[in-house]
Amino acid sequence: MTWVVVGLGNPGDRYAATRHNIGAMVVDLLADQQRERFKKSRFQPVDIAEANLDGTRVLLAKSLTYMNESGPSYASVVIKAKAEAAQVIAVHDEIDLPFGALRVKLGGGTAGHNGLKSLQASLHTSEFLRVRLGVGRPPGRQEVADFVLEPFAKTERDEVDVLVAEGAEAVRMLIADGLVVTQDRCNRSGAPTDAAGA
Repeated sequence: MTWVVVGLGNPGDRYAATRHNIGAMVVDLLADQQRERFKKSRFQPVDIAEANLDGTRVLLAKSLTYMNESGPSYASVVIKAKAEAAQVIAVHDEIDLPFGALRVKLGGGTAGHNGLKSLQASLHTSEFLRVRLGVGRPPGRQEVADFVLEPFAKTERDEVDVLVAEGAEAVRMLIADGLVVTQDRCNRSGAPTDAAGA
């Protein structure tokens, strides 16, 4: 069995440290932990690192197209790997969760998240796993699009590191132990302090 872990984000240094790219940060960390390097797919605009997590083949994927157009490249990885939707894990930012929160679930809507919309349309199903990483809502009247494309604040960075590490652990646990166990052990409400409002 092969799992495909999709780290939703936008390509390039301009977006690397932004809230919208926290899913890609998790996939980067997983690759680093396994000492694997990303390589560009020969046929699709996607970088892939192949890892072995506790004896299971896992493809870590980051699209080289912008998030709202990334679904086809991820779907190509899933098809080539002959993976089922239930073996796809999308790791992504979630504005409807408080900063620092983590939730794991199977299926559901997209809540306006363009990366999830594109992935769902390309897989022709919503029944894939999600690791949702809370980035909070924008302060005041700031537009959501502007907020998620900003880097995390300096006061948030330590907690971001914790959240990324916990996101990586949630991915590992989903693969090893399944959804129910992972929800029980990994779901968390948010950062211990209200760093998002700082």
